[in-house]
Amino acid sequence: MAKKSFAEKLKSLFGIHTKKDELFFEELADAMIEGDLGAKTAMELVDELEAKSRKEHITDENTLMQELKHMLLGFVKSTVIEPEPDKVNIFLVLGVNGVGKTTTVAKLANYFEGSGRYNVVMAAADTFRAAAIDQLNIHGERLGIRVVSHQHGADPAAVVFDAAESIGAKGGGIVFADTAGRLHNKENLVRELQKIDRVAASKASPGCYKKLLVIDGTTGQNALRQAEVFNEAVGVDAFILTKYDSTAKGGAAVAICREIGIPAAFICDGEQYQNIIPFVPDAYVTSFLGMDV
Repeated sequence: MAKKSFAEKLKSLFGIHTKKDELFFEELADAMIEGDLGAKTAMELVDELEAKSRKEHITDENTLMQELKHMLLGFVKSTVIEPEPDKVNIFLVLGVNGVGKTTTVAKLANYFEGSGRYNVVMAAADTFRAAAIDQLNIHGERLGIRVVSHQHGADPAAVVFDAAESIGAKGGGIVFADTAGRLHNKENLVRELQKIDRVAASKASPGCYKKLLVIDGTTGQNALRQAEVFNEAVGVDAFILTKYDSTAKGGAAVAICREIGIPAAFICDGEQYQNIIPFVPDAYVTSFLGMDV
């Protein structure tokens, strides 16, 4: 049996509780924690909503939902990724294995290459996994986008260096670099990422280097921990929420914005290359709450 989405639980909660009493708000907090907002964010949100509803005597579902939406919008942050066409832009794409990182690199490359404004190169800098190199090369063939890759086990920083040189020789463009994500070997991963970070920062034009974290929308509270680890290691400029079409929750995006302060840049809502769209807070919160259903 499929798990209920947060929006479905919310609708059920309003149906069960005609009175918006203490029990209603307790169960609302539980639903939010289950929806992956995180205990801290959920409790803060519900306490504020309960206080406002008592003070202003708000009891009807529509008004409460609008208040909830307004509060969530205050928590969610977004950013727009705008590379500069005539400069060397480097985007390190970070994330643990299994979140859809390599496919997201291909989606990003297709999105920006499709605008007709940029030279785009993908860099296979996850040299730890031969499958990741092969996968990125297949994406490159399908999309007609060049992939810079070295052999399995090569220095990932050298791959990023070569990709940046290639873009520089073309007069500017974008490097999207796939990176390793083996959190079980955190010390080695951090050291490797820090080396790539130094190389990328030195090769990108001033102000044209960003680190994007890929988060699986179905992961739950692990997503918050992943964001903390990568942010501590190299700093994260923005995150991308993947598998949003299949998620029963998706609230981790709120927690990452609120508790770490990292903004969202894109949502991936399907498996096709074109299934990537800029993150729009109003659309995300409306969908999360089920207000468009």
